[in-house]
Amino acid sequence: MADPLRLLERSDKHYLGSGTGIIFAPRFPRWLEHPGFWDEIDVYHYQLAPLFTVTFLDSSGDRPGSPLAARQLSRRWTPAELVAQYRLDEGLEGCERRSALPGGYFLSEWRLENTEDTPRTLLAVAWTVQDTDGLDLSTVRTGPGSAAFRRALQDRHVHRLAVEVTLEALGDGVAGGAYLAERSTFDPRWELTPFPEKWRGGVTTAVQAGGVSLSGILHVAAGSRVEVPAGGAATLALRARVRPQNFADARMTSLLAADLQQQAPLPEPAGPTDPPTSAEPGAASRASWQAFYDAVPGLCCSDPFIERYWYYRWYGLRLCSHEGGVGNHFYPGCCEGTGYFHVPVSYSAQCHARELRWLPEPERARGVILNFLAHQKESGQLHGRIYVNHLAHTDFYFADWGGAALAVDAVHPDDSFLRAIYRPLTLYAEWLQRERDADGSGLYDVIDHYETGQEYMSRYMAVSLDADSETWGKRIRLKAVDATVYAYQLQRALAVIAERLGDGDGARRWAMVAERTGEAILELMWDEETGMFSDVDPRSMRRTGIKAAVCFYPYFTDLVGERQVGGLRRHLLDPAEFWTACPVPSTSTDDPYYSPEAEWKGKRHNCPWNGRVWPMANSHVAEAVARAAIEHDPALRETAAEFIRKFIRMLFHDGDPTRPNCYEHYNPDTGQASLYRGYDDYQHSWVNDLIVKYVAGLRPTGADALVVDPLPFGLESLRLSRLMFRGREVEVELERGRFKILLDGKLGAESRIGTAVEVQL
Repeated sequence: MADPLRLLERSDKHYLGSGTGIIFAPRFPRWLEHPGFWDEIDVYHYQLAPLFTVTFLDSSGDRPGSPLAARQLSRRWTPAELVAQYRLDEGLEGCERRSALPGGYFLSEWRLENTEDTPRTLLAVAWTVQDTDGLDLSTVRTGPGSAAFRRALQDRHVHRLAVEVTLEALGDGVAGGAYLAERSTFDPRWELTPFPEKWRGGVTTAVQAGGVSLSGILHVAAGSRVEVPAGGAATLALRARVRPQNFADARMTSLLAADLQQQAPLPEPAGPTDPPTSAEPGAASRASWQAFYDAVPGLCCSDPFIERYWYYRWYGLRLCSHEGGVGNHFYPGCCEGTGYFHVPVSYSAQCHARELRWLPEPERARGVILNFLAHQKESGQLHGRIYVNHLAHTDFYFADWGGAALAVDAVHPDDSFLRAIYRPLTLYAEWLQRERDADGSGLYDVIDHYETGQEYMSRYMAVSLDADSETWGKRIRLKAVDATVYAYQLQRALAVIAERLGDGDGARRWAMVAERTGEAILELMWDEETGMFSDVDPRSMRRTGIKAAVCFYPYFTDLVGERQVGGLRRHLLDPAEFWTACPVPSTSTDDPYYSPEAEWKGKRHNCPWNGRVWPMANSHVAEAVARAAIEHDPALRETAAEFIRKFIRMLFHDGDPTRPNCYEHYNPDTGQASLYRGYDDYQHSWVNDLIVKYVAGLRPTGADALVVDPLPFGLESLRLSRLMFRGREVEVELERGRFKILLDGKLGAESRIGTAVEVQL
């Protein structure tokens, strides 16, 4: 089995995290060649910069001398650490290992090597510069080898989060200082700080924060002495800890809070965490990440793109994970991405649930759903985001809550979980009927172009020429394919859950509602002549005819039959519409607004859906093609495999199998990622779930059985191991067209590609 940390090692990446919501993932870093973490860190969706850098000073007695010029020679990354080699001085080199550990710790751990025949005494200093805006000067304190302060961070909605930052120079701590100055520069240059002058007579421990004005910048430092023997080496560690403070007012706002907690008890908040200590720099982070990878299913595959992306995706999911019991994040879950996306978002929660269900324990997969239900509005509507310490400006997004819930239950069935989600999802489905299908058509309204998560498209312009207004809540009306399919999926799921829980009336009710919605999709959205589904203009109840990737969404439901599959072939596989070099564009290439370069009306946009390839839409379309192939047209099996293979290969820079990525969107002609956005590891899709179901071929049936039916990817070999399914350990082994399934180490069945087998548990 591959070593994931070694497999993912590369020199062009820098994100670091430990699954706790506090990470190092600057979009456009400027200071990676400097030791420490001078670029911003994400404290949930808040940013803090700078955190700290490290300077080494020659030391003679108590007097520090001049700073050593740390010249970075190389840098390499794994999920566990960023390793940088430096030349510090003649005969003196250093290896720094940067890492992020649970508890909000950011470590800069060093091994210093002295090749000279004279020992070296150094003062290692962790230091930072902080603007006094938001800084509480009364909290500044210092000690030998330590310094701390408290400041308020501000998000884009002008909400604040207080954090306490502690700097520590571990070992022989001798100095801690904090000095106020008028604003100057925030560059990590030691000679521009007050310390060379304040410590010229010897290091001290002091706080000096006074003057005619308390505005400006505060220089904060913590130092320790290190002896590097002649011809030998020494290790040391410097670190910062970032601890959020004001979560006390967070509470469960759902009207069903008591019922929800009874069925899905809240986890205990994590207590104080001290990182493990080790004489070997970076060992704690490597052990933490290795333990994580030892718990996820293992994959060996003859296709290096599939194998490497499997492990890369698990890294991204852990990077964006957050703890339970922290502020409004009652349950462990997952954020959408980094920066201001480092927050749970309803549109991407459906993705996280599908992928995280393949972890051996279900708490995180369930948690991404439960966190939204825990804050359900009185109306039944769900928030679009769950900020860690407030619920303002949360917006709204449509999402496939029903499909996600059943996907989790298929792998980890539990009636308590279903009871916990049944009533809240019922209230949400009723809100959808009341507010988004007020005319009783069975089709559901989108009222602005943001709430589908797919802004800037022709589909909205078809009902309003100013639909692309940059204001949330723009009152357009479009009966949308995606919104209606999601509603249908929810209604079907509620019928299934009600039946399982013994609510016969509820099962019949929601089955009837789903039937009506399904009939409306087939009668009003399906165009027999063009062979395509379409949005509907509610003013005339006529189809708009706009061709978008969402028009394929009905194909991943149970609604379509052979009659519609011809339309899928006709449009999806047409290079003049959707089958581009890197399929599929979010809008057909023959659309008048189509742009592969992310332009809308002559201006490059951040998040345009008028032609870019979005992994979110591709995940849906992959499900659509695969289901059509498996249930209706076996000739599409090759197409489904080709599409998923192209999708995964697009997620690598320049076709290089050593450089996986996951950006928001891509060029359909070149596969170029949206580098200009700076948001890599954007968990706004599902990929590993596709690998399990269609590459390895392992698909839940919804009962105590699974179907194994790999699609024809042309693989020489594949082995999926350590996959927990309904309490059983499953392994799939594929070689030269044949495959076998092992349950708890024993042969369960075997077959060849093209002949599915059902394995009873």
